[in-house]
Amino acid sequence: MELSKIPQIKHSDSNNFFLLAGPCAIEGEEMALRIAEKVVEITSKLEIPYIFKGSFKKANRSRLDSFTGIGDEKALKILRKVSETFEIPTVTDIHEVSDAKMAAEYVDVLQIPAFLVRQTDLVVAAAETGKVVNLKKGQFMSPESMKHAVTKVTDCNNDQVMVTDRGTMFGYQDMIVDFRGIPTMREFAPTVLDVTHSLQQPNQSSGVTGGRPDMIETIARAGVVNHVDGLFIETHFDPANAKSDGANMLDLAYLENLLTNLVSIRKTINSF
Repeated sequence: MELSKIPQIKHSDSNNFFLLAGPCAIEGEEMALRIAEKVVEITSKLEIPYIFKGSFKKANRSRLDSFTGIGDEKALKILRKVSETFEIPTVTDIHEVSDAKMAAEYVDVLQIPAFLVRQTDLVVAAAETGKVVNLKKGQFMSPESMKHAVTKVTDCNNDQVMVTDRGTMFGYQDMIVDFRGIPTMREFAPTVLDVTHSLQQPNQSSGVTGGRPDMIETIARAGVVNHVDGLFIETHFDPANAKSDGANMLDLAYLENLLTNLVSIRKTINSF
C-alpha cells in the first residue's frame, strides 16, 4: 500500500524509512520554525522523507496545571507556516470530533492519539476529511486489534491510513515495545514506530511523566532492523525546558548522528 496523498510515505522494504518528527507541542512560531529547519536540513542530506509533527493542543495531561497549548488557531497557523516555508507535510493530533474538520484545513495528516483510537466517532470524523489518518495503537491494545481501527477508516472510503506503535503498558510506570507487532500491523497498513513515546514512564508520583531518552537509539535501531516503514521521534533544542514531554524527547543536537546510523542500518538490511 502507498499513501498517494503524501508521496513521502511508502510501504516497501526497498525504500528508506520516513520520519515524523518535531516538538511534542507547538510552543510558538520561532521554536517550530527553528526545529523544522534543522530537521529538514538533516533529512534532505540523508534522503529521508520527512513530515513535521507538532500538537496544536495537548488534551491528555496528568495535571490540571500542565501546559495544553497556545491557542488552537494560533498553533494551527504555525503548522501551516512550517509547511509552506519548507514545503513539507505536517501532522497533528486531534482529540474531539470537532477538531477533525478544523485541523484538516491546516495539516496533511490527522493523528488519533493512542488513548482515543477506539473512539469510533473520532476516527470516522478524521477519515471523512479525506486526509491521511495516523492511528496510534492504544497502550492497552494488541497489534492484531488495530486491524479494526484501520477498517473504520477504509470503510469511510479513505484508504490513506497508517498505524503507529507507541509501546504497551508494562506495569504502572513503564512501557515496552513488542517488536512482533510490527510485521503484524504492516499487514494492515504502513507502520510507524513511535520511538520517544515508547520510552515514557507515565503515572509518576509527581504527576509529570518521566522517560528514558538514553534508550532512543536502542529502540529505533530495533525498529529499523524489523522493517518498520516510518519512525516517529519527538525532538526539541531544549528538552529540559520544553512545555510538554521533555523527559522523553530527543535533544535536537543528537538527531543527525542518530538518523545517520539508522540509515546505514536500513541500507545494510536492504542489501540482504
